[in-house]
Amino acid sequence: MMLNYLRQLLKPKYPTLNQIEIKSEAIFHNLKLLQAMQPQAQVIPVLKSNAYGHGLKEMCQILNKAKVQMIALDSFPELQIAYRYFKGKILLIGEMPVEAYSYLKWSRTEICVYNSTTLKALAAYKKQARIHLFVNTGMNREGIKNLPSFWHEHLDYFSDLKITGLCSHLFDAEGDGVSNNQQLKIFFQALDFLNSKNCKPNYVHIANSAGVFTINDKRLTAIRPGLAIYGYNPFSVASPYFKEAEKLQPALSIISTVVSLQELQAGDAVSYNATYRSEKEEKIAVIPFGYYEGLDRRLSNLARFQLFHEDKKIEVQLAGRVCMNLTCLRLDREETVSIGDRVLLVSDNKSDYNSLEKLADMQGSIIYELLVKFQANIRKIIK
Repeated sequence: MMLNYLRQLLKPKYPTLNQIEIKSEAIFHNLKLLQAMQPQAQVIPVLKSNAYGHGLKEMCQILNKAKVQMIALDSFPELQIAYRYFKGKILLIGEMPVEAYSYLKWSRTEICVYNSTTLKALAAYKKQARIHLFVNTGMNREGIKNLPSFWHEHLDYFSDLKITGLCSHLFDAEGDGVSNNQQLKIFFQALDFLNSKNCKPNYVHIANSAGVFTINDKRLTAIRPGLAIYGYNPFSVASPYFKEAEKLQPALSIISTVVSLQELQAGDAVSYNATYRSEKEEKIAVIPFGYYEGLDRRLSNLARFQLFHEDKKIEVQLAGRVCMNLTCLRLDREETVSIGDRVLLVSDNKSDYNSLEKLADMQGSIIYELLVKFQANIRKIIK
């Protein structure tokens, strides 16, 4: 601990040209809203993939203040970060090399078990590992297909384990509900089987973000929201659940900095392959944020952002192709802009033209993809 403190103390302190800002109050609001939807269930926020681009370390720190008891992660490297920054328990929902289980902090970790290999490996440690049996209810990616058969086949191993959870994953939670009902039927049959064996897991969870809104069953004792924790609506406008989920508040915004200014004459080309040519005299402001940092090339010549010069907000258009580490922004020649001005790339305001929802729609993708592609090394600021 002292070594880490000294490292932080001696670490160079300087402003960065790009930063991601996370509104903690929005996270708290989303947690409260989701908890109200399922008051009987414990909220287990999913923080995999660098907390959906929000920063695993930073989200751990925010959730500590919210007194969240358990988070869900996907991998062993994520566990190492969470052990350091999160105070509660951790549910490992992804697979990991069998050899890595020896490095787990058993008192703080619970593990999803999808197959015989994992079950046997965990039992061999004789640590009474806490496990959540993951049943395949229809997604058919992973999981235990026939729980009674699995139970009887591996009965000798269960004495060295502690079953604390039963879980699965919805594959169409935001749909018309038919798939949900089919999966829930299989899921609760598995729960009834465990109960018949005098096994009563503390955590019974299948609901993802959309499932929190669509499922009404008091037998669920935990929920696993991912996207909704960060403030994004999992439903389409046509869904009857869309309006309620619109109460979620996005927590993330991304800011870059103008590092270069160029003046164009009519007919001048911008960026690779001359996909943009000016029709009149214009200015180009360049920011150090490209597709390496997570700005998709499909937004080339399409996206609009907000540039701030002193107290003035200026709408700027992406001009030419997004480069690896640079992006060019077009504005009128008469606009006053300076190197060092800030550019809001992603707004946390849903109605803005550079909200994550609108950018995802513009590039023909989904919010999940945009979030997880933002580089993990971009500095995160908790607001």
